[in-house]
Order: sequence, then structure tokens, then C-alpha cells
Amino acid sequence: MVFQSWSFNKKPSGWEGRAHAKVGARYSMRRSTAAIGFVFMCLTSKHPGQRDVKISQLQSVPVVAVLRLNAQMFGIVELGGTKSLVGFGRTADDITDVVRVPTTEPGETLGLLVAHLQTRADELTALGVVSFGPLELRAGHPGFGQITNTTKPGWSTTSVLRPFQEAFHLEVGLDTDVNGAALGEGRWGAAQGLENFVYLTVGTGIGGGAVSHGTLVSGLVHPEMGHVVVRAHPGDRFGGVCPYHRSCLEGMASGPALEARFGVPASNLGSDAGRAVDLVGFYLAQGIRDIVYILSPERVVIGGGVAKLPGFFESIETHLKYQLGGYPGHEEHEAGFVVAPGLGELSGLAGALVLAENVA
Repeated sequence: MVFQSWSFNKKPSGWEGRAHAKVGARYSMRRSTAAIGFVFMCLTSKHPGQRDVKISQLQSVPVVAVLRLNAQMFGIVELGGTKSLVGFGRTADDITDVVRVPTTEPGETLGLLVAHLQTRADELTALGVVSFGPLELRAGHPGFGQITNTTKPGWSTTSVLRPFQEAFHLEVGLDTDVNGAALGEGRWGAAQGLENFVYLTVGTGIGGGAVSHGTLVSGLVHPEMGHVVVRAHPGDRFGGVCPYHRSCLEGMASGPALEARFGVPASNLGSDAGRAVDLVGFYLAQGIRDIVYILSPERVVIGGGVAKLPGFFESIETHLKYQLGGYPGHEEHEAGFVVAPGLGELSGLAGALVLAENVA
């Protein structure tokens, strides 16, 4: 494992996220009142040899310090297709002790994630887990918490929920990685203050989480934006890598699609980078066009490894203007409509923190 420790220094906005989670650390008023009462008792109790404490001395005790004593600690996990992140969060500006774990086979990966959380198990109040999918999220379903028909070998039918429940006996908030990132970006990142937006990830796979009127969108299952149909680029003879649809959005524009097309990972494209970015922009613009017409978001946030390629966002902006063809003609769909995550690699973990708060 490669250890990295990050701090999460973002100010929360008023956007409440899923289940109307409160901004910042979630405090129990009863516990906070009890904590303040405890400090009052300690300062005003008179033991043998102890002098009286004046009210002015009591007023000098910082209330913020009392609240910090009561802030809950959450274990947070983002299970990704290539890498996973695990860490701890106490408040909105405090995500720390983050460890990066390669996503290999289920037993090894989940075991390492659990092991890191166990280093501070006695501090934890609840857990938040976001995972690549497809993920069974229907409460009461026999497969609740399991990955279903994934393209990642060895992970189909794996429960990403049970190992954390069995190891900690705590409440676990669970959702997809893209829904989690949407929660994080809406709460503290590039979509804060917005009620309607979409988060897309373009990496090992392509997926999306949508927020409409402040609530995550779901139906029978979570949306599968990466599997919408796209038209082939006139100069692209590549057939796609999706085992289900071949030439869907994920099949044509994901990291594995670029590697299969050019023979090297997206991070090592070299002189082919310009051509690759143009193709990705062409295909993603088609997907975003469909999202615009169906969901009408105020903003689209895109993260993932492929989104780090130079010129990525400029390519999408150019191709999206063509795909929309001037319709519906809103200025909001121009510069600044498709943006990078405000939280960088912490979007998913921030969303896991929101989920943990919701179940604590």
C-alpha cells in the first residue's frame, strides 16, 4: 500500500445533499448540551482545596472546543475500479489519514480497506462506503450491497457491504462511487449551491450520478449513463470494448477503450494524446447532449483519470457546442458548463462522509 495523508480544507455550502444531511459535522444537540453541561459541572464543582470558579471564567471556555470534543469520527471508503481510497473524517474540513489501495481481487482489496479502518476502530461512529457498480441498492433485496454484472473480473456478486458490517458492527451508508462524488461536489465542490447537476467519471469505466432538486436520482436501480448509445466518429474504426454493447459511451471513451485503441494506457499516450482527446470529446459530447435534453442540469462535473488529459475539457466544450446545434440555446451551456471536480480526488470520500453522517 502507498500511504498518503491529505487534509480536506473546503468550506461547506448550504446544499444539503441526500436525505437532507446537515452541513459540516453532524452533532447531536442532546450530546452537545450534555458536553457543555459536563464542562460547567467540572468548572463549578468544589472539591477540597479547590477555589470557587467565577462565571466569567466559565464564559471564557470556547464553545467550539466543546463541540469539537463531541464531533463524530467516520470511516470513509471509495472503492474504485483501478484504485480504492480509505480514510477518516470528523468534520467537513477534516478528511485525513487517506490510504490508496490497488483494486485487485475482492478478498485482498476489501481486507486492506477494513484493516486500515481498524487502526482507529474505537473512534468510529459510522461508516460511509461508495463503490463502483453496478451496485444493488434496493433495500430488502437479497443481494443488497452486492456488485452485480460488472465488467471487472471476479467482482460480480461480491458484497461490498458485508465485510464492513461484520468487522465493525456499525451503521454503514452505501451508494455508488459516482453518486458519492455527486454528493461531495454538491456539498463542498464544483456544484455547491446548485440544485440540479450531474457528476460523471471517465476512467476505468464511465458512469454518472445525477442530482435533481437537491436529491439523487434513482429508479429501479441507479442510472447507467456510461452505456448510452453513441455514433461513431467518421475517422474511428475502433469497435469498442464494452462486453455488453461494444460501442456504447463506455466502450468507446473509457480508459480501457483508449488503451485498446492506441496500445498504451491513457497516461502514456505521448504523440497520440491530441487524437485521443479529440475522440473522447466527440463521444462524451454526445452523452452530455443526451443528459442535457433528459435531465437539464445546471452543470456537469467530470472526474476520473481520462479527465486529466491535457485539453480534455476544451475538447468537450468544442464538440458539445456542435452536438447541441444551438438548441435550446441557453448561455449556461457554454463556457463553465462542463467543469473539473472542485475536490479533486477527494470527491468520492467526501460523499462517503455525507453518507456516514446520514446513518450515524
